[in-house]
Amino acid sequence: MGKCSSEADESVFSETLDEIKEPSMYRVLIHNDDYTSMEFVVEILVSVFNKPLEDAINIMLKVHREEIGLCGVYIYDVAETKVGTVETLARGNGFPLKCSMERD
Repeated sequence: MGKCSSEADESVFSETLDEIKEPSMYRVLIHNDDYTSMEFVVEILVSVFNKPLEDAINIMLKVHREEIGLCGVYIYDVAETKVGTVETLARGNGFPLKCSMERD
């Protein structure tokens, strides 16, 4: 007789778990510059990154003081979209704001 179905199911389940990998995560960062207004950075953090106002202000102040600030950690596609959205909104408003992503 062959394996009972629970042993076979366990084997398939174990092999499937080995094949599933967590997606790589990416940190999205905003960089300080001498031209983008603090208010605009806060707007971006609220509208693009869904940060509560108080958190957005704290991140903006960190960017202002330390030249860079973390906006969030996302899977690649989401991080890439957020970077593009920030840069499109910044250019549309006449700001040179730089947003980047790096592997976490």
